[in-house]
Amino acid sequence: MLDASSGSVELPAIPGKRYFTIGEVSELCGVKPHVLRYWEQEFEQLKPVKRRGNRRYYQRHDVLVIRQIRSLLYEQGFTIGGARQRLSSETARDDQNQSQQIIRQLRTELEEVLQILKR
Repeated sequence: MLDASSGSVELPAIPGKRYFTIGEVSELCGVKPHVLRYWEQEFEQLKPVKRRGNRRYYQRHDVLVIRQIRSLLYEQGFTIGGARQRLSSETARDDQNQSQQIIRQLRTELEEVLQILKR
């Protein structure tokens, strides 16, 4: 795991799953589960689906938001309030960037499928 004092680190790729548990998200984003639960209270953009027994299930967009929050707090030095304000002001632009990122990844995956089918 990472703590706030470490510099930027390469995070693992996000697998092509629909839902992620809090433990999986913790590993994908380099933050501990209790930090994720705290961030849910502080950032309105972060709303994981809750199911049986109040278990949290995060979707891909949640993981991207968490990575952005992590970057703002740990790498760029924002406070919680500053990061919250920054996220609110950039939500529309971030949605567009995330869409472009998803489209690029889908395109890459489709090209890989096409290569497999050509064999």
